[in-house]
Amino acid sequence: MADEKERLLFARLAELPALIVALSGGTDSAYLAWAANHVLSDHALSVTAISASYSLFDREQVEILLRATGMRHEFVETRELENPAYRSNNSDRCYFCKDELFSALRAIALNRQIEAVAYGVNADDTHDFRPGQRAATEHRVLTPLLDVGLHKAEIRFLAQRAGVPSWDRPASACLASRLPYGTEVTAERLALVERGEAALRALGFHQFRVRLHDKLARIELAADEMHRALTPKMAAAMAAALKEAGFTYVALDLEGYRQGSLNEALAKSAGT
Repeated sequence: MADEKERLLFARLAELPALIVALSGGTDSAYLAWAANHVLSDHALSVTAISASYSLFDREQVEILLRATGMRHEFVETRELENPAYRSNNSDRCYFCKDELFSALRAIALNRQIEAVAYGVNADDTHDFRPGQRAATEHRVLTPLLDVGLHKAEIRFLAQRAGVPSWDRPASACLASRLPYGTEVTAERLALVERGEAALRALGFHQFRVRLHDKLARIELAADEMHRALTPKMAAAMAAALKEAGFTYVALDLEGYRQGSLNEALAKSAGT
C-alpha cells in the first residue's frame, strides 16, 4: 500500500514544472523534500524558515539531511514574533505562524517564477487541532502527502528506504508549542525552553517535551523512557540540568509525552 501511494506521489509531483517545499526538518517534510528532489531534481527547492521559535537542534537536522541528499535548499528568516496576534498565543497561534511562513515562501516563489508551494501535512494530522492548515488553504499551498493518503507510519517506512536520515525522528513542533495558550510568546521564553530540551537531550532522552509554566518546567517523556527518569540519580540530574538552564522548579508529568497536550485545556474550556 505504501509503495502504491509513493508511486502516486511521484506521478503527481512530476506534473509540476517546479516546486518549493517547506522543510522544517521533521520526518514528513524531509521525506516530501526528498521526493520532490527525486522527481524534479533542480526544479525542486526546499526552504527552511529561521526564527526564535525554530531550535538549533532542528536546524542541525536539516543540515544533516542536506549533506546526505545534496538537494537544493535555502534558509529564510521569518518574523512571526513581530505580529501581536502571534505573540498573544491564543489557540489560533499556529495560524499566524504558518501565515508568515507561507507568505515568505510565496515571495520566494514569485521571485523565482515558481507557481507551486507544498508542505508536509499527512493523513494522521487531520485528527489533531491544526489552525495552520487554514493558512495553507488561504495561500493555496499543496499537500501532496495528504492528497495520496500517506500516514505517519508509511512515511517513516518510505523515508527509511530512501535513506532520509530523520526517518525515525520523534514528532516535533516549534518551540512556541511548549507555552500554554495565553502565555505571551517571547524570544526569552523560547530560548529557555530550548535550553531545557537541549539539557534533556544531553542526558540521553529521545522523545520528550519541556512545557513552560512560568518558571516551572513540566517534563513529558515517552512511556518507554519514563523508567529512566524515576530513578533518584536521574531525577536529581534532570532537576539540576533544568535549573541550570534557567528554570526554578522542575516537575515530571506522570501522564508522559503526548502530542498537543496543551490542547487539553481547550477541550476542558469547551466543555464548561
